[in-house]
Amino acid sequence: MAALEARLRASRSIDWSRLPGPEFLADLQSALLVPEASWNQPPAPPGIWARLRAAWRRFVAWLRGLFSRRSAPRPAARKDRTVPLAFLNPDGRTLGASELGDALARLSGPQQKELSGRVESSIRARERELERAAEEKRKAAASQRRQLEAERSEAQQRAESETERAVRRAEERRLEQELRERGFVAEQAGGLVVTYGLVERFARLLLEEQSRRLPGDVRFSLKGSASTGLYEKARLRRLDEIAHLDVPGSLLEARLAGSRHIDESTSYVYREVTSESVHVVVAFDRSGSMSEGGKLDAAKRALLALYVAVRNRYPDATVDLLAFDNTVSVLDLLELWECKPGAFTNTAEAIRAAHLLLRPSRASRREVYLITDGLPEAYTDEGGEVRSGQLDRAMEAALERARELATVTPLKSTLLLLRSDRPEYEVAARAIARTLGGELVVTDPAGLGIELLVRWAHGTETERRAPAAAPRVAPAPRPAGRRRRADRRMGG
Repeated sequence: MAALEARLRASRSIDWSRLPGPEFLADLQSALLVPEASWNQPPAPPGIWARLRAAWRRFVAWLRGLFSRRSAPRPAARKDRTVPLAFLNPDGRTLGASELGDALARLSGPQQKELSGRVESSIRARERELERAAEEKRKAAASQRRQLEAERSEAQQRAESETERAVRRAEERRLEQELRERGFVAEQAGGLVVTYGLVERFARLLLEEQSRRLPGDVRFSLKGSASTGLYEKARLRRLDEIAHLDVPGSLLEARLAGSRHIDESTSYVYREVTSESVHVVVAFDRSGSMSEGGKLDAAKRALLALYVAVRNRYPDATVDLLAFDNTVSVLDLLELWECKPGAFTNTAEAIRAAHLLLRPSRASRREVYLITDGLPEAYTDEGGEVRSGQLDRAMEAALERARELATVTPLKSTLLLLRSDRPEYEVAARAIARTLGGELVVTDPAGLGIELLVRWAHGTETERRAPAAAPRVAPAPRPAGRRRRADRRMGG
């Protein structure tokens, strides 16, 4: 670009009436051979006045020659027409220096100015072409740089993804191995399935989460704080019993078993003894409407938390989980985890199943919880066929089964209705709860677990007296009113 600018400044000071230096011969030749230049155009035809003047001059010359005795002057030689320079080189050869000099000598002043402008335009055209080539190179370089950056970024992301996948695979293998060792998963049909142990562990985590939202007295009651002061020696069953470990007895058992260390099979703890036996039946609705709004998942989480809460406080308690739609199914924790929504709501059959479970029970504390989100929609007729679509008949069947269940004593019953904008749902649930002689709780799915745990913690607890073989001094009896206040304060 600098060289072209210097050539442009030098071209403006050249006298184009004579041959320039050798560095401008190529530019001069290109400018002279431009077909559109004025010197390469044929002369314009004469006008009408020029033709008349030429004809008059010829006539006058003829008259002079006719009447003059002198011989007529010889007509001047006709000047040849200038040959356009563009056609001097039909074979493509370059013009020599002499030809260029002759061409410059024949140019007029305006044509020389035109030649200077054309040379300047040629140099400027080369400048623009050079700028265009430079811009294209810059664009190509920028595009190549962007492509390289994109390839580098892609390679970096690919490497990071490979690293993440490798770490994830290693973590999955480690987690799978750990879950296998702990018995939380098992291999079945070429894949891994959840075991009862993992569901129970998840239920304990749910209980811990729900306990943070409970009132203080209820949380205190769920931990089994009411003490009897009586303990018995038994094998370790739960890890939270390590605090009551019988170290000498466990060491002796380990030595007798030929081991130098205490393990779970040789561990003995002092476990507190209570006289109360507990039987809890929880029936939850798994009809198609429970799949809406996360109601079925909320019911599963609430039941898992309640199951662990009951077993934590009463390890020997009986907890029956019932899922009902058209029919009723008795589930364990693993089946509860995998429970799917079904068809219609057969409330009467669920109450009947709870009655069949609680009637032969010898537990001193019997409780039933019924979780649903709507009206009874189906019933089972005398022939064992499930009928749906007759709401009045389904409601009558539910009330009839509720009256049968109410004959079981002692019994604490609670009906938990998931909130709805249909007022008739609450009317029907209240009628069933009244027939059972229990309580109606209307709540949202998010608060179902809290309501269930609060109702469970409001039970009663009795003490077991010392056996005759090991008599102990009985404490002084407390007044009845004071004892009742203490029971309410302990949450049990």
